[in-house]
Amino acid sequence: MAAATIATSSLQSQDQPQAPPPQPQTKIPDRGPRLDDDLVRDFVIAGHGNLDKVKEMLAQQPALLNATWDWGGGDWETALGGASHMGNAPIAEYLLSKGARMDVFCATMLGKTEIVKAFLADDPNVVNLKGPHTIPLIRHARAGKQDAIAEMLLAKGAKE
Repeated sequence: MAAATIATSSLQSQDQPQAPPPQPQTKIPDRGPRLDDDLVRDFVIAGHGNLDKVKEMLAQQPALLNATWDWGGGDWETALGGASHMGNAPIAEYLLSKGARMDVFCATMLGKTEIVKAFLADDPNVVNLKGPHTIPLIRHARAGKQDAIAEMLLAKGAKE
């Protein structure tokens, strides 16, 4: 009886679709050691208003360009994010010239109307996005003295 059970079990498994062989795990590339937390925090702080320090730190450690700092509770910020909500166009433009990643908050603060319009056309809910420190998009327009963009955002339902 045991032989019949083994034979039946073997036949059943041949009729069943076989699972594909396991795929190898994707290897995470080694990018070197993590940046020092204090260095990242200091760079993000400098991004709010100290162009000379931003230039100096970036010259010493180019990997800081897009580094993010978590202020707590998932409140992530880059130096560009800090410059954007502070209305600091010179720092934002410098960071962008070095390859920082433009986002809708920076585009709004710098008056890049076509970029902001494209975001809004893609998703009207962008009008009330919040950036670092839960600062709304319209406050980025106000920080950059972008009155036309602020009015456009208000017309589309922005909340201050």
